Amino acid sequence: MAFSAFFGDQEHKFKLTAPLIRELEKQCGPIGALCNRVFSRNFAQADLNETIRLALVGGDTAPKRAAELIAVYVEGRPLIETYELASKILERTLFGNPSKGNDK
Repeated sequence: MAFSAFFGDQEHKFKLTAPLIRELEKQCGPIGALCNRVFSRNFAQADLNETIRLALVGGDTAPKRAAELIAVYVEGRPLIETYELASKILERTLFGNPSKGNDK
């Protein structure tokens, strides 16, 4: 389930597709365990960074640009800023958009 949010320098689209979820799992372990860690605030910084980076790629940001955005706007920033975005990405991936139904 894609959504847009302001991140770093402008509005960006975020989406985790099935292939990107598999890539995220290679980096951070099973998606269910990752979600449990993030939702319970028992996460590693890599959990947040990789979730955001891969969701940017899924939202049609070039992979190199996504890595640059992470380097500039995630690394060195307060974790709560990136936590909120990563948790929203994972929430949408798991549950869809509850206000619009899961088919949109």
